[in-house]
Amino acid sequence: MKTRHKRLAFVVAGLGALSLIAYLIFNAFQGNLLYFFSPSDVVAKKAPIEKSFRLGGLVEVGSLKREDDGLTAHFTVTDNVQRINVTYKGILPDLFKEGKGVVAQGKLEHDGMFRASEVLAKHDENYMPPEVAASLKSAQNGAKSPAPAANTVNTEGGRKL
Repeated sequence: MKTRHKRLAFVVAGLGALSLIAYLIFNAFQGNLLYFFSPSDVVAKKAPIEKSFRLGGLVEVGSLKREDDGLTAHFTVTDNVQRINVTYKGILPDLFKEGKGVVAQGKLEHDGMFRASEVLAKHDENYMPPEVAASLKSAQNGAKSPAPAANTVNTEGGRKL
């Protein structure tokens, strides 16, 4: 094999290896993306069923119910237009309260129940996650889909976090 052919084979092999690495990195990122949806988006069937995403809104006043085991909680998340029932087994954050902002990460089941694996609550009196604030504002204005926050990207009806 001539030196020229060896060099060409080396370059082709290097490009192939770089392509494979880029493909694997892209797939790893795609698998870890969590999209944010409001209750209106979920009711409009924009959210995936049995795939993880984040649901944000306000905890509806009077909807929090705890089971006797002390860990399982049922509550409703609303954007003041639509409501989604949520169930969570675990310790709720100290700042979790009815009428306050919440972001729950989990999966929507076929029965319409959102089963949360993680619940995040706001951290002070003035803070609300930007996605939740945009969702509530657009729901109150009668818009179909909330405007994305400045640091998010719209894809497949949701926003990347």
